[in-house]
Amino acid sequence: MKIKIFYDEIAYRLKDSRNCLKLIEKVIRSEKKIPGDLSFIITTDDTLIDINREFLDHDYFTDVLAFSNNDNKIVNGEVYISLNTVRKNANNYKVSLRNEMIRVMIHGTLHILGYKDNSRKEKDVMRKEEDKWINRANKTIYGF
Repeated sequence: MKIKIFYDEIAYRLKDSRNCLKLIEKVIRSEKKIPGDLSFIITTDDTLIDINREFLDHDYFTDVLAFSNNDNKIVNGEVYISLNTVRKNANNYKVSLRNEMIRVMIHGTLHILGYKDNSRKEKDVMRKEEDKWINRANKTIYGF
């Protein structure tokens, strides 16, 4: 199992990333899956829009893109995160950058696990899962 965070062209570093990665592992195991190779690449808006255009044929900014390469029960993939957009969202939602970054990492992981957010119902299910894991992180791992 190798769950890692990579930082591409940015100075930001997620505080206490080790505990965050443990949380991601718990999210995966809660779905009766086995963590495999999962990479979080935190980068810029420019990089994410290039990936969005090239691989998904979408011409808009987003906070997260997830690409799954699962092998049966083993969870593998790449989650690309735009620091610029996550920072804007943190300001809009009046939460810390760290909290929003963790939410987006959970969101990307849920996509890799097969969760969708195309319809209102799917978005509600996804948000409920995100909230559950954010609350768990805030109470147990991060102590607030």
